[in-house]
Amino acid sequence: MLQPPNILTIAGSDSGGGAGIQADLKTIMALGGYGMSVITALTAQNGLGVRGIHAPEPEFAVLQLRTVLEGFPVAAAKTGMLFSAGIIRALAAELRNVAFPLVVDPVSISQSGSPLLQEDAIAALKEEMIPLSTLLTPNRPEAEALTGMTIQSIEDAFAAGEKLLDMGARAVLIKGGHMESSVVVTDCLLVKGEAPKTLPQPKVETENNHGTGCTLSAAIATGLGKGEPLPVAVKHAQEYLNLALRKSYAPGKGCGPVNHAAPFTSAGR
Repeated sequence: MLQPPNILTIAGSDSGGGAGIQADLKTIMALGGYGMSVITALTAQNGLGVRGIHAPEPEFAVLQLRTVLEGFPVAAAKTGMLFSAGIIRALAAELRNVAFPLVVDPVSISQSGSPLLQEDAIAALKEEMIPLSTLLTPNRPEAEALTGMTIQSIEDAFAAGEKLLDMGARAVLIKGGHMESSVVVTDCLLVKGEAPKTLPQPKVETENNHGTGCTLSAAIATGLGKGEPLPVAVKHAQEYLNLALRKSYAPGKGCGPVNHAAPFTSAGR
């Protein structure tokens, strides 16, 4: 039996199971990886919103990371909700010398509109985490917050992506889910030294889209951990997310999650 690659997620916990660590681990397993975690925050959360956040001390986040790295050869990692400047700076100090690819999803606001990143943590994210990223995966509001730009077109997304590359990211994927379109969602991929690319996917009409960003970044990290080149990992992750959106459902009240088990369900049901 071929050993699955060890994929690490460094993110917050979603008690509703649709986003964060829970979405990441489901994605990693669905795509053939072995998932491990460093939990940066606990959220009291369901499909209606985030009711509370409790974060560990930065030293305990670091202890989790060191313990995982001591016990496992990590093939790739991703970050999600990092919550505070203290946690970001402490983890960045540990991640500076790792050899595996790192996907940074700069999570700042939940699907329901609740803040998941403290205001004073944005500077730390820009200074400490973006320069460590193999790939940075902001949505439009996150890219606007990080660059101070307004993004209303593909050309704007390309300009913002170039600015994020200048901040130290090796590649940037600006997700198009917040852009207005009735038929397609167009992500924009920028890689240092290469021409920017548009990566369109058919738009899926569903209200059950909780955890889309977490799922996409975890899928990309899993692909990188399996040895896929970056553009291939992104393409496969897009396809997985699109399928999971098409087969999404609401297990409870409010916004439901994407269906992480969609590739394994009979006839997609």
